[in-house]
Amino acid sequence: MPEKRTIEKARRAKRAGKAPSTQAGEFVREEVRDIRRGKHGARSARQAVAIGLSKARRAGVDLPPPRKGRAKKATRRSARYAWEAGQHKRRPQRRPRVSRAVSDVLKREPRSSASRQALSRQTRRAASRRSASSRSAAARKAVRTKGAAGRSAAARKGARTRARRRRAA
Repeated sequence: MPEKRTIEKARRAKRAGKAPSTQAGEFVREEVRDIRRGKHGARSARQAVAIGLSKARRAGVDLPPPRKGRAKKATRRSARYAWEAGQHKRRPQRRPRVSRAVSDVLKREPRSSASRQALSRQTRRAASRRSASSRSAAARKAVRTKGAAGRSAAARKGARTRARRRRAA
């Protein structure tokens, strides 16, 4: 159950005309806070974010589920259920045994998944997936791992591959 102040902050963001993802950010922040305080854990930073987004959807944030191809079918279904519950399109069945089982499992998960480092890794990964040119992301990675000669060789190889694909197309 989200805290009152989280819901209020999300409502304030909505009144200010912010995007649904911004409104949902409050719930993700609360989730990270809960994990850091030791209320429960999470398998990964991605799971921590997912729990926060689910809470946001259930609390009525108009954040539609991901489109086909963006997430697993099970994830999309779960997100749709949460979204429908929040939009009052579905009466969720209370399932105390399942709820308790989930809580118990989460309590056994590590707390380090909400560390600054883990979250930074997750956002960096998400940004590199989102970036329009993944070539530049690859180049940034190369700067960290290859030397000058290796970078130069990789650039030549990439140019050769692109030229070959242009000829084939």
